[in-house]
Amino acid sequence: MKNQSIKNNIDWISVFIYTALVILGWLNIYSSSLLSTDGTYQKQLIFIGCTIPLIFIVLFVDGKFYEKYASIIFGVSLLSLAGLFLFGKTIAGQRCWYAIGSFTIQPSEFAKAATALALAKYLSDTQINLKEVNRQVQALAIVFLPVLLILPQPDPGSALIYSIFIVVLYREGLPSWYVWTGFITILLFVLTLVLEPYAVILIALGVLIIIHFKGRAVDRNIILSAILLAVISAFVLSVDYVFDNIFKQHHRDRFNILLGKTVDMKGIGYNTNQSEIAIGSGGWIGKGFLEGTQTKGGFVPEQHTDYIFTTVGEEWGFAGSIVVIALFVGLLLRVIYLAERQKTKFSRVYGYCVAGILFTHFFVNIAMVIGIFPTIGVPLPFFSYGGSGLWGFTILLFIFLKMDANKVNEW
Repeated sequence: MKNQSIKNNIDWISVFIYTALVILGWLNIYSSSLLSTDGTYQKQLIFIGCTIPLIFIVLFVDGKFYEKYASIIFGVSLLSLAGLFLFGKTIAGQRCWYAIGSFTIQPSEFAKAATALALAKYLSDTQINLKEVNRQVQALAIVFLPVLLILPQPDPGSALIYSIFIVVLYREGLPSWYVWTGFITILLFVLTLVLEPYAVILIALGVLIIIHFKGRAVDRNIILSAILLAVISAFVLSVDYVFDNIFKQHHRDRFNILLGKTVDMKGIGYNTNQSEIAIGSGGWIGKGFLEGTQTKGGFVPEQHTDYIFTTVGEEWGFAGSIVVIALFVGLLLRVIYLAERQKTKFSRVYGYCVAGILFTHFFVNIAMVIGIFPTIGVPLPFFSYGGSGLWGFTILLFIFLKMDANKVNEW
């Protein structure tokens, strides 16, 4: 089959949505930083300009390159993360950046694409069966190696994103108990913060009794149920210790505010409170571009980065917010659709990784700014200020669009 040009084969719907999000993101950065003196919106415009040659480079490289050298790309990414402990620059208590003069770059933003490539490469091996324990360990090692390097920086927001790879692995054959264990662990943790530990244990006991008498015969194993209850009890009783002694104070404060156990509108809860005020004041159609009083007054800290969606809510209102959300949802659905029609397992798995990463960033960021998720440093893709984030998401997406454009040559 003859090669057809990228121009003819690339998915222009995805490119259009990407372009719309980048432009809308810059308009909101412009509005939120118009009165600042550090040239934020001018810098973001330069970052956007740099994405154009970056996209051409990604699309120019042969699609097979990403599969052939996925392991090397992943290894280089891990080295870049490890190097931060020796050569990284600390900003706001986080050692997440390399500094070259006034220019900084955050390797964790590029590590997501590298990890997605490595995972897709591993799973594309026809001999891989995720029902085998050794294969599960190897696949999970690919996911958690970057997490182990990112968490100590400390950057829990970036580390959180990697949890979505478990869902991708589940789709490719990872036993469902991994997903259920993760979900139940989070549920038990939150319940223990809200209720007394022994109340949570009694609830767990009740659920196990129901499962024992109502479940299938294979589920009616009283020894297994007793072991599960013992494990659950041990975990529940350890939550308070972990929360009080391992979590940092600002993490504890954010959970307490989210759960309504603490009210601190002028301290740790200030960001979320101001974010909710800004979004709520926008009403149905917003106050108008550059007319946001909360935005102009600088009441929302970090509004041009993690809290950029508050500008959308205040100046564009409910209608504008729905348009932005619809664009993100449209891009996610498009990537999933493209992933399903891939002819190779490598490109299909990578496509699902792309969708998962974008969804997690999108969901966590929006949930954070409207106050239903703890405040955590997770940028909104293509919207939040920052060169590393914009370039990382661009590379992530356009590698997949290159794979999709190449599928006409795959048999």
